[in-house]
Amino acid sequence: MNGQHDPMKGIFEISGASRYDDLIAERYHFPRIYLRAAEACIGDWIVYRETGSGGGRMAYIGVGRVREIDADPADSRLFYARIDDFLEFDRPVPYRDPDGRFLERMLRELDSPAIAGRALRGRSVRALDDTDFAIIVDRGLTDTLSAEAAVRLELDSRYLDESTAALLAEPPGERRIAQLLVNRKVRDAAFRGHVLDAYDSRCAVTGLRMVNGGGKAEAQAAHIWSVAEGGPDVVQNGLALSATAHWLFDRHLISLDNNYRLLVSHNKVPFELIRLFPAPGERVHLPTDPRLHPRQDYIARHRARFAGLD
Repeated sequence: MNGQHDPMKGIFEISGASRYDDLIAERYHFPRIYLRAAEACIGDWIVYRETGSGGGRMAYIGVGRVREIDADPADSRLFYARIDDFLEFDRPVPYRDPDGRFLERMLRELDSPAIAGRALRGRSVRALDDTDFAIIVDRGLTDTLSAEAAVRLELDSRYLDESTAALLAEPPGERRIAQLLVNRKVRDAAFRGHVLDAYDSRCAVTGLRMVNGGGKAEAQAAHIWSVAEGGPDVVQNGLALSATAHWLFDRHLISLDNNYRLLVSHNKVPFELIRLFPAPGERVHLPTDPRLHPRQDYIARHRARFAGLD
């Protein structure tokens, strides 16, 4: 369903315990009442706004781009917005700024902030001003874009190409945000920060945690399902791995089983390295929060390639 239109940015609301089949890095599930508003966003960016329902965080939590919309084959009353380029914010962005002003213009223009909840009924999918979008995303990526994090996230001069360095030097604004969201260096930096935070900068395979005086971890952020093949930049598609383990993982010489135990291609991995791996039957090191553990379908993709090489 790709109607002809000038795309607009939008808000897609989610809750802490949705009854819809949402998987926000890939799809947003919604009823027909929001179809026209969602179709207007095809080809443009949306911000996910998490409500307080079901223990939600009451904040803007990430950004993605609407690729297309299709009908739910199981229910003619429902539709899916397919999402590309999802990026979770470094931290949830509150609905209001420190002065109490709403970040969305339609809420700022209400006669009273007290009626915001009533004004949003039936508007779970709605338009978002370009300026408001830029402000929300800029705040969402504060940690990634901070000068203090440059070394840790490999956004310092040793790693930057000329165009990315120029982009980061630009003042905040709509143009800068639009380019940041598709810049691979910036997306890799955000992904690295989120994965290393989840794993406490510890290699999932060796269990070693080494951080230099500048805050740079020895561990790297590895994608389980590669970006080149369509994998998203989400923690559940990542592992913190030392450089050597990362090299082995990317070449499918090591992988994980369904219980997060390490699989090793013994005839291709030197014994000296195997001695650093978890003992047979032990799980690799994982985030404390189980919601951040690698997704089983991502692991299955990787394991299939591992099995094909073994």
